[in-house]
Amino acid sequence: MIITSLLDTDLYKFTMMQVVLHQFPAAQVQYKFKCRNPGVQLAPFVDEIRDEIRSLCSLRFQEAELAYLRSMRFIKSDFVDFLGLFRLNEKYIQVTPLPSGEIEISIQGPWLHVIPFEIPVLAIINEVYFRNTQPVPDFIEGRRRLDAKIQQLRADGLQELKIADYGTRRRFSKAWHEEVLRVLVARLGAGAKGQFAGTSNVFYAMKLGLTPLGTMAHEYLQACQALGPRLRDSQVFGFEMWAKEYRGDLGIALSDVYGMDAFLRDFDMYFCKLFDGARHDSGDPFRWGERLLAHYKQNRVDPLTKTLIFSDGLTVPRTIELYQQFRGRCLLAFGIGTNLTNDMGDPPNHIPLQIVIKLTRCNGQPVAKLSDSPGKTMCDDEKYIAYLRQVFEIETPA
Repeated sequence: MIITSLLDTDLYKFTMMQVVLHQFPAAQVQYKFKCRNPGVQLAPFVDEIRDEIRSLCSLRFQEAELAYLRSMRFIKSDFVDFLGLFRLNEKYIQVTPLPSGEIEISIQGPWLHVIPFEIPVLAIINEVYFRNTQPVPDFIEGRRRLDAKIQQLRADGLQELKIADYGTRRRFSKAWHEEVLRVLVARLGAGAKGQFAGTSNVFYAMKLGLTPLGTMAHEYLQACQALGPRLRDSQVFGFEMWAKEYRGDLGIALSDVYGMDAFLRDFDMYFCKLFDGARHDSGDPFRWGERLLAHYKQNRVDPLTKTLIFSDGLTVPRTIELYQQFRGRCLLAFGIGTNLTNDMGDPPNHIPLQIVIKLTRCNGQPVAKLSDSPGKTMCDDEKYIAYLRQVFEIETPA
């Protein structure tokens, strides 16, 4: 089966799940799946996808896995004890074929019990799709492309540039993901002395001795729209509850749930000093970086002490451009996803799936992300989107 360990997911699923256990254990949520590639036929593979999800729901954490999680300084003992009893429940997820040939996936239930579904389910859909549509993968081309990326990263003047793997959810396959990681470690070096900083995937971090990376995702700040005292304060509430849980650890704030303007309005001197930095995930990354550095200076914070993380659809050339613009002005980190783990050729022979599972409701009310990139907003209630724009003073895109 594709997923053989509950650690085969992104670290931020565990860090958010711990906050949910301690701060929001009664929250009820709903997620929905979307494939942004037009016309992709996933319905023929529904039975395989369901079988893989059924297998996923049979898994439990092993003692060695729990010990590994317990060894992380920010993971608390009672959370690990909870995970020792945990398993995913198939009753909370529905996979339905549509007449169009597409599929609909709904995940609904207690947030604490459904939050781990997203990443492994997306990885399952990818691998099932590609093993059916590309039964003879062009690994030679995939390896050539990976080698070219490594050569670019090893160019003169880039020795301090570090990248990380954020590619679990859209990987070509589990086996290819592991091969990519092993090659990156061997060619770039890992850890403090290498150019490969680590991976968001906890299973491979444990298996390969890499640093696991991640803090929060959009779903956390979206859920705070329903969990906080009032909507306008939901972003501030989310940051404060995160700080309450982690006491200064895991200090990277996500900046694009309401757009950069609203983020900067809420990210005042207190948060500038409290958080270690921020992550970019939509909109123009160069403009974002310049605005954030200026914001730090306006709030009397030295940008050289803060980390800017870029993670939005990065390629190696774009990563190098960003590094060259911002190096020496702040601390930098780069998370590359699909371009590392699913770059096996050019269209039409190979087209990576742009698939997502997004939180759409919490405690019965709609929630949404107002992205700086057109097409990333996902909500089933247009009136709520309009209201959210009004509350956070965000202009409706033309």
